[in-house]
Amino acid sequence: MSSGSSAPDPGAPRVTGPDVGAVIMFPSRRELVRRLPPLLGGIALISLGISLSVQAHLGLAPWDVLHQGVSRRTGASLGWVIVAVGFVVLLAWIPLHQRLGIGTIVNTVLVGALTKVILPVIGVPDALAVRIPMLLAAIAAFGIGGGLYIGAALGPGPRDGLMTAITARGHRLWVVRTVLELSVLLAGWLLGGDVGVGTALIAFSLGPVTHFAIHRFHLPVPADSDAVLGE
Repeated sequence: MSSGSSAPDPGAPRVTGPDVGAVIMFPSRRELVRRLPPLLGGIALISLGISLSVQAHLGLAPWDVLHQGVSRRTGASLGWVIVAVGFVVLLAWIPLHQRLGIGTIVNTVLVGALTKVILPVIGVPDALAVRIPMLLAAIAAFGIGGGLYIGAALGPGPRDGLMTAITARGHRLWVVRTVLELSVLLAGWLLGGDVGVGTALIAFSLGPVTHFAIHRFHLPVPADSDAVLGE
C-alpha cells in the first residue's frame, strides 16, 4: 500500500515527521506488545479485502491479478500463491539491500494464510447490488489495514518493500509504483487473472484511503529506538 493525497484531519496525529517510514528493527518487549495488535489487525483486514475483492468478481488489485493468474495456471490455492510470491519478492530485496523487520516476515506469511481461511467463508453473490458494496468494503479493508500495518513501523511487506527499495536507488516513487503495478497487472492478465472496473477503482482510491488511515493509526517511533528510516 502506498500513500495518496487527502485533506488533513486536524484531530489526527501528524505523519510527516522524521519517523514516517521508519522500521524498528529490534523492538523492545514493550514496543512489541504495543505494535503487534495493529500489525496483526492490519494484516487480517488486508486478507479480508483480498477475499472480498475476489468474490465480488469486479476486478482485482494489480498484485492480486498476478496471484490469481498464477493460481489458475498452477492449480495452487490463491492463499499459498500469495505466500510464495511474497517470498520470491523478498529475494529481490537482497541485491537492493532492503532491510526487513518482524512485520515483514509476519506479513509475508499471514496475508496469504489468512486469505486461504477467509476466502471460502465469503459467498459469491450474483446480484450486482451486492457485489459493488463488497468491492467498496474491500477497498476500505485494504486502506485501513494498510494504515494499521504501516503505522506499526515493524517493517514493510515484501511488495511495498520492493517499491521503496527501488525508489531509494534514486527513482521517483510514483514512477516505480506505476511500472511495478502495470508490470504485475499485465503478467497477471496474461495468466488469466481478473481485470475489471474494480481494478481501476482500487488503483485510484487506495492511496487516499491508506493515507487517511495512516494519519489515524500511525504510532510514533521513540527517539531512542533502533529504527532505520525507509524512503
